[in-house]
Amino acid sequence: MWRSSFQYFHHVAKITTSRSKLCKRKSFSLLPGTQFRNIHLSQIWRMFIQTQETPNPNSLKFLPGVQVLEPGQTIDFPTGQSTHCSPLGKMLFRVEGVKSIFLGPDFITVTKTDDDVEWKLLKPEVFAIIMDFFASGLPVLNDATPNKDTEVYEDDDETVQMIKELLDTRIRPTVQEDGGDIIFVGFEDGIVKLKMQGACSSCPSSIVTLKNGVQNMMQFYIPEVLGVEQVIDEGEKLSESHFEKVEKQILTRESEESKK
Repeated sequence: MWRSSFQYFHHVAKITTSRSKLCKRKSFSLLPGTQFRNIHLSQIWRMFIQTQETPNPNSLKFLPGVQVLEPGQTIDFPTGQSTHCSPLGKMLFRVEGVKSIFLGPDFITVTKTDDDVEWKLLKPEVFAIIMDFFASGLPVLNDATPNKDTEVYEDDDETVQMIKELLDTRIRPTVQEDGGDIIFVGFEDGIVKLKMQGACSSCPSSIVTLKNGVQNMMQFYIPEVLGVEQVIDEGEKLSESHFEKVEKQILTRESEESKK
């Protein structure tokens, strides 16, 4: 993976210069309605945010150098409406061009709407929001239950237990390294149903990953598995359809105006 680093010295310098009076106080605000809680300027100055590319060219993994969620936990925000339980998610969705947000134990995956949105314009805004958020002392989640290790239930048969164990030990850690996650949905008639999240959900190679990677591994270790199928929520389908419809209307309007 190609990895780049970014330290927001210039951003902090601009803020602290323009708000020099506030900097003399014990706490000061960068975000409306929030304050730094027992965080000194020197701590913000040292915040080191890295970025890591993912197999999805429209998704970028941000590593703030601090804990985002508990170890093993992830949570997906495919739409802005789904971030009602996450102050961090809400702030990131305010950035124009952001399509979805995915949070992991120590990373934040941001997916942009399309190829026309350039990372060089998007990244500075995302960097600023991440840094300001962790300085604010706000919780990452309010009332939400993140994805944890795949839970094994008492009524799970041996095959399902093996599938869940294989997912947690061999598959999910690798997928999370790529800025996403795979969630177990069910096992029926030899077909394992999985939900792709984060960078994996809209990745052009997600089907290849499922068939050549996940399915082959499942069938190698568990003969009862005949295949793997991706599950897409109806809400996400509708959201994607609505987005494409609005985008088409805008392009049509721009085309008509250019002809005048």
